Amino acid sequence: MRVGLVSDTHGPLDADVLEALAGCQAVLHAGDIGDPGVLSLLARVGVVLAVRGNNDRTPPLSELPERHDVDLEGCRVHLVHRAADARPAAETRVVVVGHSHAPLVDERDGRLWVNPGAAGRVGFHRRRWVALLDCNGGVPHVQHIDLGPRRRQP
Repeated sequence: MRVGLVSDTHGPLDADVLEALAGCQAVLHAGDIGDPGVLSLLARVGVVLAVRGNNDRTPPLSELPERHDVDLEGCRVHLVHRAADARPAAETRVVVVGHSHAPLVDERDGRLWVNPGAAGRVGFHRRRWVALLDCNGGVPHVQHIDLGPRRRQP
């Protein structure tokens, strides 16, 4: 199963994000969504699961859960915005976080920690990123996709 990982969109979603996620069965958004329409656009790709970020302060985004756990074909994933707020269960294989705007893949205590990087136009990042997570047979593999320089808000 191929899953798109997105974080820190902080507002409008550029078309190249959707293009990079084409072929995914699901999309996990690790918070700081910024605009509820982002989730509707991501739903064109596949099933969307999202958590609220520290900047998602108004409804409906503020009503999203802080954490979400999902089983992706035998690969347990814990989704949360800030790494400090992660509470993975013992069987969790992948922890997906956002917040830092920096892409990351790191093995910690037998778990893969992934930050897809920031996909949006707003923030302190210079480049935009998404990631693809493949959970074939319960063995996770992550690929980051560089979407190029951050674009200015129109």
